[in-house]
Amino acid sequence: MSLKERLEADEVVLTSWSGVPDPLTVEILAAQAFDAVTLDMQHGGHSEDSVLRCLAPVLAAGRSTLVRIPVGRFDMASRALDFGAEAVIAPMVNSLEDARAFAAAMKYPPLGQRSWGPTYAFPRHGQGTQQDWLRRSNHRTLSFAMIETRAALDCLDDILAMQGIDAIFLGPSDFSIAWTEGQQVNPTLEDMMETLAGVAGRARAAGKHAGIFLTDPGFAGRFVEMGYRLLASGSEHQLIANGASKLVASLKDSIKDGS
Repeated sequence: MSLKERLEADEVVLTSWSGVPDPLTVEILAAQAFDAVTLDMQHGGHSEDSVLRCLAPVLAAGRSTLVRIPVGRFDMASRALDFGAEAVIAPMVNSLEDARAFAAAMKYPPLGQRSWGPTYAFPRHGQGTQQDWLRRSNHRTLSFAMIETRAALDCLDDILAMQGIDAIFLGPSDFSIAWTEGQQVNPTLEDMMETLAGVAGRARAAGKHAGIFLTDPGFAGRFVEMGYRLLASGSEHQLIANGASKLVASLKDSIKDGS
């Protein structure tokens, strides 16, 4: 099933989060138990070249493919789709103008202004004719507008009403900075949880999907109850650190017991 089909079926989709721009590393990440892999160009190390090369092992592993573009790089949204991504996450969509520009880059006419040229995407997905591809593309691609600021919250309903915006993605760290007026970064701040639930509820009421980034896996169930269905976690740094910590602890326990 595609990412869109799974979300439309109200499934919870778990995506890992890649910031290391290396196809071999991404291949290993794609072989893990996550449903999808997100390549991060905003705060991660991914570039246009690495996105082009790293989408291939994700697709080969049968995982869904997402790309987070840099702030304001709506042109890269079209390129990520042309490279084979199913979905694009755009950070700091803080106005109706931002949402309109993002939607235009994501969708072919008459809905948007995406230029034709699926040079890599079409053969990588390999189904039907190019006419079929054109006919299905606006429906099968997913645009996630990130909600991270008070400005975005203020115009949330307008963003959700925009044709070509399929979903929102909550960035809780930046949201917490905005929420506390720059006093702290706390993605699990209890004071903002009711608002986070309201964002997901408004998205679902508008017929749109909702995703969120998790820094604490213990919040996964709570966010699902709120209505979030795309849950992002598990960067290479986090997975290596957690795995190494458990392995070293096991080794030391064995050494201790053996003595």
